[in-house]
Amino acid sequence: MKLHHVGIAVTDLEQAARPYLRLGYRLEAQDTVESQGVKVYMLNSKEDRLELLAATRPESAIAKFIEKRGPGLHHLAFATRDIRAELAKLAAEGAPLIDSSPRPGFGGHWVAFVHPKWSGGVLVELVEAVAWFRGDSREE
Repeated sequence: MKLHHVGIAVTDLEQAARPYLRLGYRLEAQDTVESQGVKVYMLNSKEDRLELLAATRPESAIAKFIEKRGPGLHHLAFATRDIRAELAKLAAEGAPLIDSSPRPGFGGHWVAFVHPKWSGGVLVELVEAVAWFRGDSREE
């Protein structure tokens, strides 16, 4: 698997995006994922992606994360072509899955999370990209 994006919890998307835009990133996409209570900016450079996440409601995971830890690194996401197979493999190896099956995420991708205790304190997201992302050479 390859790194798909780095997720960063923020309180203000526009303000948080400014330094990255100055560094040469561009806004690739934005959307709200109602089921997760989050608004997302996906920033893209020629080399990588940053996903800025802001809470849309106080009980969302991002709101709770920011309340407990403050803004900052939230997760590392890895691209997979078969998220169900990866989840089955991780479960068989004893990885503590937050999601035993994929759920819809930003941009219609399928996503699932692995508990941070598995990866030394970092939340890991698996992403099975939808067709409009599959054409990206970083997905190959």
